[in-house]
Amino acid sequence: MGKYTAPDWANSALITIDVQRDFALPGAPAYIGGTMEVVPVMQRLVRAFREAGKPIVHVVRLYRADGSNVDVCRKEAVEEGGSLAVRPGSDGAELVDELKPSPEVRLETEPLLYGEVQGIGDKEWVMYKPRWGAFYETPLHRHLRELGVNTLVVCGCNFPNCPRTTIYEASERDYRVVTITEAISGGYERGTQELRNIGVQPMRADVCLNRLGVKITATK
Repeated sequence: MGKYTAPDWANSALITIDVQRDFALPGAPAYIGGTMEVVPVMQRLVRAFREAGKPIVHVVRLYRADGSNVDVCRKEAVEEGGSLAVRPGSDGAELVDELKPSPEVRLETEPLLYGEVQGIGDKEWVMYKPRWGAFYETPLHRHLRELGVNTLVVCGCNFPNCPRTTIYEASERDYRVVTITEAISGGYERGTQELRNIGVQPMRADVCLNRLGVKITATK
């Protein structure tokens, strides 16, 4: 680990990407295979960061029913009547229960769509992103800077798209970045090596928890 890339655990935050029902649950409209299989590891990370008193930001997608905020690669299909996932206010747009601080938590979708950050617990927030990366036209960078965060631990859904884009955006903003290899669906070895090449630290969850000084046992 280099001088400028080694994690600074005292000033770290956990970022979860798109761990929503419509992406995670088998049979859901935009199901990403392998996501629910890694949710238990994400759950351990979330519990550990809560116990350590460190920030957590859950980043989500929300697609308006008219398709007006859908990515251009999907917009035509939506306009022609294709199914639309993570609609604001729908159950499918919600975080999976395993990551919520309590079952009663629901997304406040309209404020989120207008760029507000929703607090859902002590040092825990939800934020909407309009495209692949969590830093694109969002308040994330400002929010993290206000918290004094310089190190991001990233986990989530579908590495080739949103997690990878977010990681590169974080690197561009000089964050120290850790990825938890068994807590991101859709990962592959070449992608992991490419992250190493830009100073990102792939890491096992147990190592991360040890660095935080927190012991969280696996859920059954």
